[in-house]
Amino acid sequence: MKKTILSFAVFAITIISAKNTFAQKFPRLDVSPMDAASYPSDWRNSDKLVKVIYSRPQLKGRELSSLAAVSDKGVWRTGANEASEITFFKDVLFGGKKVKAGTYTLFTIPSEKEWTFILSAVRNVWGHYTYDKKDDVLRVSGKVSEAEKPIESFSIVFNENKDDLVTMYLGWGNTVVSVPLQEVVLEAQGK
Repeated sequence: MKKTILSFAVFAITIISAKNTFAQKFPRLDVSPMDAASYPSDWRNSDKLVKVIYSRPQLKGRELSSLAAVSDKGVWRTGANEASEITFFKDVLFGGKKVKAGTYTLFTIPSEKEWTFILSAVRNVWGHYTYDKKDDVLRVSGKVSEAEKPIESFSIVFNENKDDLVTMYLGWGNTVVSVPLQEVVLEAQGK
């Protein structure tokens, strides 16, 4: 009889413990999921030049021009949720201006004819609400063009052009914005 009671008690404690273990609450899937774009994009190549971590809002039937975040109203976090972060693994020319290897927050100022790309020294920020111009590392202009077909989810990709020039493209709706970047190659000493 004692063995039965002891077995029942152990069984009850096990069930109660198991219930607490499996009672964890996990959040629902984010409607603007986080993504990453890098160059080179091949996962086998670990010698990266650049990587951007960003969240991907969707249009959901809205016009891009109707969204307050990207409608000529100032600084945008360049995605959703946390502000996008860009890491340069080597010194680069970003939009023609030299940038040291490191991680920066990527903000943009959208407009109809060109976008301004901003690299900020402040990191790990949510949105653009704490943005301060005094933290800018640099600002460069990005060229605006029209997408071949509408892009539902905000996206970032990199493409290599000639002469080791890489172009970063931001696409959303019917808008594509591009900015060039290139590794800074130091000349050999004594030449």
